Amino acid sequence: MGSAGDGRLRGAEEGEPVFRVIRINGWGMSGSEFFPDFIARHAEEFPDRVAVVLAKANGGETVEEPLTFAELDRAARAVAVWLGEQGIEAGRRALLLHPTGLDFVKAFFGCMYAGVTPVPAPLPGGHRHHLTRATGIALDADVSVVFTDSANLPAIADWLSQDGLDRIVCTATSVAEQADPAGWTRPEGVGSETLAFLQYTSGSTSDPKGVMVTQANLFHNLRLIESSLGIRGYNTFCSWLPLYHDMGLIGLFLLPLFLGSTAILMSPVDFLKRPHLWLRLIDRHNVLVTSAPNFAYDLCARKVTDEQLAGLDLSRWEIACNGAEPIDATALDRFAERFAAAGFRREAFLPCYGMAETTLYISGTRREAPPLVTRMEARALEKNVLRPVGEDEDGPLVVSCGIVNELDVRIVDPESRAELPEGEVGEIWVRGGSVAVGYWGKERETRETFQAETTGGERGFLRTGDLGAFLGDQLYVTGRIKEMVITHGRNLYPQDIEREVRAVHPAAAAGTTSVFSVVAAQEEIVVVQEIRPRDLGEMPVEELVRKIRSEAGNRLGVHIGNVVLVRPGKVRKTTSGKIQRRLMRELFQANALEVLHEELAPGTRQRFRPAPAQDGGSDGTAA
Repeated sequence: MGSAGDGRLRGAEEGEPVFRVIRINGWGMSGSEFFPDFIARHAEEFPDRVAVVLAKANGGETVEEPLTFAELDRAARAVAVWLGEQGIEAGRRALLLHPTGLDFVKAFFGCMYAGVTPVPAPLPGGHRHHLTRATGIALDADVSVVFTDSANLPAIADWLSQDGLDRIVCTATSVAEQADPAGWTRPEGVGSETLAFLQYTSGSTSDPKGVMVTQANLFHNLRLIESSLGIRGYNTFCSWLPLYHDMGLIGLFLLPLFLGSTAILMSPVDFLKRPHLWLRLIDRHNVLVTSAPNFAYDLCARKVTDEQLAGLDLSRWEIACNGAEPIDATALDRFAERFAAAGFRREAFLPCYGMAETTLYISGTRREAPPLVTRMEARALEKNVLRPVGEDEDGPLVVSCGIVNELDVRIVDPESRAELPEGEVGEIWVRGGSVAVGYWGKERETRETFQAETTGGERGFLRTGDLGAFLGDQLYVTGRIKEMVITHGRNLYPQDIEREVRAVHPAAAAGTTSVFSVVAAQEEIVVVQEIRPRDLGEMPVEELVRKIRSEAGNRLGVHIGNVVLVRPGKVRKTTSGKIQRRLMRELFQANALEVLHEELAPGTRQRFRPAPAQDGGSDGTAA
């Protein structure tokens, strides 16, 4: 095991992994091999224990629907029997298109019980790009069946027909679970190398990538999370995250069921409309563990009213993981200050880092340790070096994503592939049992991404595409390689610019900001900012643009020549809430954004808006 700060294996003793051996209904297996073994064991040992609770918003409260382990086991067996009756054999794939709910839970495990690989994906809405993404996944995974709920079945069947996919069997989970569970037999040949599921990443709709997560990958990561977070015994988890996203699916759904605990689920829509309901569930059910992207905690701090805060008790909430997007130290402070009166402790925050290609978890803050926030020298960071400075000095605050356990993590120069010393920012490379086996059906991409080799000849690393560095044993994640803004010899992280833009006015703080660069006469920064015009009050939009250009630009010491204002919801995000900056760049360059107002630098306008301006403004203003 390498010493702290050398970029090598941290926190794990070398040797054979330790597996729990269990015996259920005569099956003697290692607990690492097949997830249904755990559901069956829990159903035998405590059949009436609640496995999952679906909490639906009903005005200012929630209506809850429980599902016990015995009921889950029975439904999964029935769905597996139904799949066999349809001639869908083990090894095939099933596309799961559900809103958050128990139908998804039953379909997911029904597929596992049958040896059929579940492929969770977003339920397509009315927008064409949603349907295009669903079609791309269905074709890429070559699915044999689509599961949904009864309410969405007509629309899903119509979509399949319109896109020429009507060869695929399509049904509601409620239909499949009417089969006789007594007819279920354990599929042959399942084990560690069996695919647990395909996890499609939030990338291009035309070229989806399905991460192949095996049973061995899943169990390695679940045990890694369990040990890293120090979770022991029965506990309650609560999530509003989509079940087709790795954090929601693995960290807050599969992990509690693996442990024999309870997962309380609510829909993302309910959370976004009424964030206080999430906190109320945490209070009511004595929740120990939650996880969410940074924006969710900030949303709660801004939107939960004093009346909604009154009576909340968050003192029993011990683990509030924060991941899936860059972590803003000021957002942690706002949430902790806002909910201190309800008993929330800042030490409950556990900043962490992970990705679908590593199943989920890579690193995290130690439980009961406060988040480690370090002020860095700005000029050094622009030169890809982490250099801490005193609190009384200027510089961005960077939140550590904690320490690495049981995985081999290196910081590597993405061009030369040479390992970098402590403090130097490079690409984060990972290898170990949690790293998935590759992308479904994509040998070249798998080879390039999952089989990287350092200049020292060490092989088998995953290239994450993320930038970061170690300081001691702490891993700091600084951004994405392809999103870096390079201007006048400086390397700038888009999230730093976005944070300064949101600080110029409450109307900007209430919306999402996307920053990227384009090449016109030179490298130019573009800011796309969501606003509600009514939030500006008497301020004209031109004044907001001026403030963004001058105040944010001056604080960062950069020239912001291009500002585009759009309505809320027009900045594209992934299913986990990450800003899709590359997609926003593509839409900007194609003049495909729905613009409220834009002001562009002359070189940018000449390159990307060559048609004469229609508004008569000499500065490129377009209403």
